[in-house]
Amino acid sequence: MAPGFETHSALSDALVILGAAGIVIPAFARFRVSPVIGFILVGVLVGPSGLGSLVARQPWLGYVTISNPHGIEPFAEFGITLLLFAIGLHLSFRRLWNMRRLVFGLGAAELLGSALIIGFSLSLLGEGPSGAAALGLALALSSTALVLPLVGTTSPVGRSAFGMLLFEDLAIVPIIFLLGALAPHGDQGGWGAVGNTLLVGAAVIAGMLILGRFLLPRLFAQAARTKSPELFLSASLLVVIAASLATTAAGLSPIVGAIIAGILIAETDYSSEVEVITAPFRGLALGVFLITVGMSLNLGAIAGDWQRILLALLAVVLVKAAVTFGLLRMSGARKSVAAETGLLMASPSETTLIVLGTAATAGLISAETAAFWTIVTALGLTLTPLLARLGRDAARRVDVQAHGEIIVDGDSQKVVIIGFGRVGRLVAEMLTTHGRDYVAVDSSVDTVATCRREGVPIVFGDVARHELVDRLNLGHAAALVLTMDDPVLTVRLTKKVRSWCPGLTIVARARDATHAAELYRAGVTDAVPETLESSLQLSEAVLVDLGIAMGPVIASIHEKRAELRKEIMELGEMDAEPPLKRRRLRDSARVQ
Repeated sequence: MAPGFETHSALSDALVILGAAGIVIPAFARFRVSPVIGFILVGVLVGPSGLGSLVARQPWLGYVTISNPHGIEPFAEFGITLLLFAIGLHLSFRRLWNMRRLVFGLGAAELLGSALIIGFSLSLLGEGPSGAAALGLALALSSTALVLPLVGTTSPVGRSAFGMLLFEDLAIVPIIFLLGALAPHGDQGGWGAVGNTLLVGAAVIAGMLILGRFLLPRLFAQAARTKSPELFLSASLLVVIAASLATTAAGLSPIVGAIIAGILIAETDYSSEVEVITAPFRGLALGVFLITVGMSLNLGAIAGDWQRILLALLAVVLVKAAVTFGLLRMSGARKSVAAETGLLMASPSETTLIVLGTAATAGLISAETAAFWTIVTALGLTLTPLLARLGRDAARRVDVQAHGEIIVDGDSQKVVIIGFGRVGRLVAEMLTTHGRDYVAVDSSVDTVATCRREGVPIVFGDVARHELVDRLNLGHAAALVLTMDDPVLTVRLTKKVRSWCPGLTIVARARDATHAAELYRAGVTDAVPETLESSLQLSEAVLVDLGIAMGPVIASIHEKRAELRKEIMELGEMDAEPPLKRRRLRDSARVQ
């Protein structure tokens, strides 16, 4: 940077980071693109390969570039630590115990299987045995910092990814010690150091668990009594940093300490407040980490060797996706969950960069090899949100193909619900409560995929197509419920179905009295004007809460329904009153 800007380097770096957070997040959210990609692109733009390369010729660019990339790395590491701390806040000791097979079974198999295939492939291409083993282990790791914010830890995909990522985080330190033992002139006591680290780490973790159970509730209780947000925030950060330093001093990853701190606080009454108060720091620090990833991309090196880089990245992604998919399928996971998790876990990790540096320092790989795979890793991190999107799309297609058959047959007598939004879901819940089978149909691929994962009997289809309506076999259905928010399609479908099935019960959602009258003319058995019924229920609640006697209120509600029935009759030019009478169960009980 030019001399005139040196004293302002810290301020200019802060300007770039805060400006990126203020511009990237809303801009990318507007286009429904992950802000992860935005932060990485900002890192490319303001890094040494972007505008930073022009500072010598245009000194004013020093204000919009990051002058010291290594100076912000501690903040990036702190962002990862806070992210894992937040994940720990959503966990519990019981959940971790229930996940032990997923972590140490599937997680170990995924890491070792991917490392073995990648390492063996590299050895066939001429890499030495030790170097191939080091590269295999490094590239088999996946990004905790990027994967978990994309899928969380509660969905089937999130649980599977979290179990594998947790094992990888626990395995980082043993991997680093292993690389030291494999070094040509490495310490022959490397294996003993691994065992000693594990023993010390286990003792430190046990001490943290014991002390945390007694000290943390008292610490946060005192902070809460002061009613000072600043003190509560300080206490939260103190716990995170202290736990991370403790595991680091024991030879373990600071990530382990952050997760344990989160789990311990999750057992207290203050976990929600801690999560809320640390969220701004976590988001900003994670943004700094993503900016450093973008800054590590050397655009010149990528342009000069793009074919090999692209081929290497594609090979790593395919191997890891295939291994993860196969292991999940063998463990009994649904094909859609396995496909999405496989693509999500396919890119390398930020910890891959650490393992590559360790392998280069130990002499297992050359500096040129380390630089090449560092570029591949950085590009892989950039592609992680895109792989997550591809994984979701693949899961939806698999779900639709696997469950696209219509399951209404002659003996089923199921209720068919067309449209599975909030109204359709509520109808389905009530049918389930009363022991009635149903099948839902929805034209949203996202809705179908999500519901299939929850075990809901739903199929994908657009009822505007004649072929789908024919395949529904409505003549064998117990009833048809139309909940779509499309008045024209609802009327048209009602006429069609009524002409085919004169005796079928058809209940339809109507927007208002006019729509209800049109539906009755089309042939529905019952139409529910949602605006009118919600207005009546709201009126009843207000009148009762104001202290008016229940009897007169119910009577007035019934009178208003009668007026509405008359209005619908006039609108529909009908001779008989429609069965609009919608009474709650408690109304019926009082009348009886």
